Amino acid sequence: MSWWGWMIFGALMLGAELLGVDAAFYLVFLGVAALLTGFVDLSGAGLEPWAEWLLFSGLSLITMVVFRRRLYEKFRGVAQDYPEGPSADFLTLAHTLQPGESGRQEFHGSEWTVHNQGTETLEKGKRVKIMRVESLTLIVGE
Repeated sequence: MSWWGWMIFGALMLGAELLGVDAAFYLVFLGVAALLTGFVDLSGAGLEPWAEWLLFSGLSLITMVVFRRRLYEKFRGVAQDYPEGPSADFLTLAHTLQPGESGRQEFHGSEWTVHNQGTETLEKGKRVKIMRVESLTLIVGE
């Protein structure tokens, strides 16, 4: 492929990633590798077509492996400090629960089984803490 073909291909890959295709920065590295291959071809290196494709492939893989994670984390950020499930959240009971008893209740838009692990009766309307989650059951207590 001629040098200008590599430049157009690189610009299309960069433009696609930046203007609409959310490919998690993979197209950026394809675009950069295509532009670098175009510059090598423009410099008069006189590479065979198979060597240009090999150069493009190698540059793409190397830049993805070395730089992608750091660049992605810098621009998109890393999810931190998100709670894993509803543990330690609070729930207002819709039904009275005797010790060891379970019942169904809506919580954050989903239907859950709520189980009273304590030794005291939990009255309807009482706000209780979710101690832990076991499968699809919220274990509550005082």
